[in-house]
Formats: sequence, structure tokens, C-alpha cells
Amino acid sequence: MNKVKVAIICGGKSSEHEISCVSASGVIAAIDNSKFEPVLIGITKSGKWLLLPNNINFSITDGALPSVPESGIEVVISNNTLQAGGKDLAIDVVFPVLHGPYGEDGTIQGLFEMINLKYVGSGVLASAVSMDKSFAKPIFAAAGLQVADGFVVTSSNFKLPTNLRFPLFVKPARSGSSRGTSKVKSESELKNAVAFALEFDTKVLIESAVIGREIECAVLQSAGKTIASPVGQIKIDSKYEFYDFTAKYLDNSMQLIFPTDLPAGVEVKIQEQAITAFNAAGCEGLARVDFFYADNGAVIINEINTMPGFTPLSVYPKLIAKTGVSYQELISKLIESALTRSSSITR
Repeated sequence: MNKVKVAIICGGKSSEHEISCVSASGVIAAIDNSKFEPVLIGITKSGKWLLLPNNINFSITDGALPSVPESGIEVVISNNTLQAGGKDLAIDVVFPVLHGPYGEDGTIQGLFEMINLKYVGSGVLASAVSMDKSFAKPIFAAAGLQVADGFVVTSSNFKLPTNLRFPLFVKPARSGSSRGTSKVKSESELKNAVAFALEFDTKVLIESAVIGREIECAVLQSAGKTIASPVGQIKIDSKYEFYDFTAKYLDNSMQLIFPTDLPAGVEVKIQEQAITAFNAAGCEGLARVDFFYADNGAVIINEINTMPGFTPLSVYPKLIAKTGVSYQELISKLIESALTRSSSITR
């Protein structure tokens, strides 16, 4: 039996380049080599596509983040195929382990559609609207989900609506891993927080902070079924104001716990809402849906991640493991599901 040739693409031009590299190493190490032949392709920070050795070390070492080297064998698109060194790579399916802009936002999905390459995860539109929180929120609200109060600004010249009270969260509309995000407790901090967020995006979301717990739920679509995982709660060290990039990746201070003290019916409600959000945005394959369970009992959706962190220690695989699907099985299911899908343009 011929193995399926899987291009695992990582890196990219987004601020989440390094985390994407770590995710790719996780997939390469765990992929079922009896079924699949992995081909690692890295996109440099400048945008070059390079063929990489599968054994490249993409790990966070002593706080140092990995990145795709700027030189190597270039990968080009020719005759609607990926080629390197003048040879067709004969890719059957792509696993784009890319987080953030230029990868999780519909751009690379559009490229795959144009060259007729099958790929893991959501299509062009679902990827784009899920990446842009200012578009995703109205879609969630229209589906009956509760969202935090907020508004969008594109410069530091704005007037705060009277319905918003401090503390507030200020975040880029289209960034991930909490890059560019600030928790603001007073008017004097607001303009600087917006200026900081504008370094990451031209559009910034200002939202009411929700007092409560951060709850995450993984959704997996495979073999015609869409399932939601048991919910997990994010617990971070009290020295952090919120779950920022350092707490997520550099300080080992985050704990994923599976809460046993949620009131009856809350977990099922969150699971149902995760699938509602997944379907409302038109997602496919996988997504991690992030909620707040507020102290007043409200379930508020925060965002949906169509290509969440994908290392063995990432939240998404840990949540899916609670459904009885191992990390290796998860990778296999996603690739096999991608192989059976038609183009997102025609479906």
C-alpha cells in the first residue's frame, strides 16, 4: 500500500511563527509512519518556502523560541504542484500547522484551493471569519450565543461607549496567542494599550472583561460526526493578570484542569455551544472554542481557533484525549477527513 504523502507546513509571517514550529515538531514526531509519509515545509518570517529535514529541532529551549532558518532548498508552486529542487513533491494532502495571519486566516487555504490541494482544517471563509474576532462575534450572537460587550477601533482617536466599564481587554482583532493583548484597568492606560495592539493589527477590539473562569472545549469533525470534548479550565499563576503569551508558552505556569465543580448542566451547555459556534462559522475538521463561565452563571463565548496549538502538550490534543482519541489517532483522523472532502469553493 502506498503511503499518503503529507506536507506539514509551519512557521509563516505571523507573530505566532515560533509556536507553529513547535506544533509541527509534535505532529512529525507522532504521525503514524505506517500510513503517512511526512514532508516538512517551513515558511520563513520573510515568506520564503523551504523544504526542511524532518528531524529539525523545533523546541523551546531555556526560553528560546525556534524559527524556520532563512536558507535552504526552496519550495515553489509550479504546474499546480509543490516542487523542490526541480522535482514534484507529489503531495497528497497538506496539514498547515500555521497559527495566526497568513495561515489560519483563509489566505493559505485559498492558495490550496487554487492549486487543488486537499488540506486539514477549515476552508477559506470559516478560517477568515474565525480569525477576525470583530466578524466572528456577530456570527456567534446571531446563532444565539452570548458575547462580551465591545467595539472596534482603528486608531487611538475614539470615544469609549458609556456601556463599557473598566477593567477592559484590548486586543488585535486578528492576532492569536494573546500577542498584543492588554488588560486595562483605567482610562489612563487605554490609549497606550490600543497603540500596542495596533502594532499587531490595523483593527483593535476593546471589550468588557468577564469576571469568571476560562473554559475551553475542543471540537473534532471526523467520519461524518462532530463531537465536543469534555471542557477544560485554564488556571494560571496569580502573578499574571490574564492568560498571555508568556504564561502560555514560556513560564510553564498554565495548568489545564478538568473541573468537577461546575453546576449541573453547565458542561453540556458549553459543549452544545461549542458545536453551535463551530457550525455557525462553517468550520471543518477541528477547532478549539474558548468561553468564559462568568461568576454570575453566564456562558460567554470568547473566540474560536481553527488551527489551535498542536503540540502533544497543547490544550486541544489534551481535551481530545479525554474523548479516548490519542494524539497520533487525532492526527490520522484529521488527515483522513481532509482526504475525503471536496473543495470548499464548491461545497
